Amino acid sequence: MRIGHLSKRSGLSRDTIRFYEKEGLIASRPSTSKQNTYRDYPEDLLDRLAMIGEAREAGLPLSDLRSLLDAMEGRGPTDFDVHAFLETRIKQVEASIRR
Repeated sequence: MRIGHLSKRSGLSRDTIRFYEKEGLIASRPSTSKQNTYRDYPEDLLDRLAMIGEAREAGLPLSDLRSLLDAMEGRGPTDFDVHAFLETRIKQVEASIRR
């Protein structure tokens, strides 16, 4: 799907989608059409964008989010413990809420 359609379906602006792509959180691919230079975004990005949005709303910095996504996709360090990472972040958010 093209960025306009992804924007409509995800509720995110085109600029936000482009920013996430520039930051390496999502990826598109060149269009299969030889007649344009549009980028195609896969359908499964809707779930990923929703997860990114929820993580950002919870205060997760982009660097932490990138590490988390890399680990979930097997691109990060092999000793990265996703559950421990998330548990630590949850405790930090809870402490922030209490303050």
